[in-house]
Amino acid sequence: MINIKQKSSSSTVLACILVFISPFTIAQEGEIVETGTHRFVEVADGVWQVTGTGSVFTMSNAMILVGEFDTLVVDSHVTPAASQALLESIPAVTDKPVRYLVNSHYHFDHAHGNQSFPEGVEIIGHEFTRAKLNGDIGNVLEENTFRSFSDPVPATVANLARRAQAETDPRRRAELEETHRVQQEYMNAIGEVVPTPPNITLQNEMTLFQVVANGSREIQLLHFGRAHTGGDVVIYLPQEKVVFTGDMMLPGLAYMGDGHVDEWPDSLEGLKALDFEAWLPGHGPVMRNKQPIENFQAYLRDLWDRASDQYRIGVTWEEAAEQIDMTDHSDNYAQISSPGVDPRAIRRIYQLLDER
Repeated sequence: MINIKQKSSSSTVLACILVFISPFTIAQEGEIVETGTHRFVEVADGVWQVTGTGSVFTMSNAMILVGEFDTLVVDSHVTPAASQALLESIPAVTDKPVRYLVNSHYHFDHAHGNQSFPEGVEIIGHEFTRAKLNGDIGNVLEENTFRSFSDPVPATVANLARRAQAETDPRRRAELEETHRVQQEYMNAIGEVVPTPPNITLQNEMTLFQVVANGSREIQLLHFGRAHTGGDVVIYLPQEKVVFTGDMMLPGLAYMGDGHVDEWPDSLEGLKALDFEAWLPGHGPVMRNKQPIENFQAYLRDLWDRASDQYRIGVTWEEAAEQIDMTDHSDNYAQISSPGVDPRAIRRIYQLLDER
């Protein structure tokens, strides 16, 4: 059972517990467990990082916290189909029912699986995340972020089909056919998305207590300020010294098309101040070094300054995206080999500068 303590937040009445009947053997601490669609890595007792195996397009990581009586899930993947596959895989590591889902932020690859969670599972997120998924601030299915990632998928599927048909090597052809299958199923699942908002929200922080074998697990949901989106929440486990960062902090460069690049470095100061030994990003492997946080703060500050300089002299955001040189950060980000920045990031910075 999880009890909730929150500050500057609103909530709904907790609903009933759902029951799963597990056909699997329950995993022991430290194990790595794989199903047909998911890979579970236990980073602390009852704390699992969850990634896709590739047979279903999941796009983002998830985390599950297993208690004595219930399970909490963080993030729901990119589509209802991916989320349903996650729900069907969880019994591989626990027979405890899923009672809560936490959204680290509103982006499609982390929250468009919300609708697959059965009635009775409470969804928790920042007020901004609810407003976005509820349609109070535009339509997330029509905004630039969702469209820029989703609109190219049909062309990708068609290209994979052509490449598979033309491939003469049997092994490579089989790989292409499998990739085509996964992407085609993803393309079909995109149309099934019904944005589903949190029904429990927070502004700055909320603390949950999950009953575990040796007492209770403290689960802090923390909003340090605007960063990757207007409502990023990190999930911090002070006893286990583990934090799930979502896309606020990744091993590499995060997408910035909805970011508050000017505020992001300061928000990351809150993350740095936490006492943790492992951080679980929204994409990528478990990390155990805080240095990437400082590297990313330096990148963000330089990008903001250089884009602002281009803005002030009247360079268009399209031109600035081609011209801005971030190669002095290439030691930390191997993908930087020449001038040029994701145009979606510069477009966003220009939007923020226009609002000033």
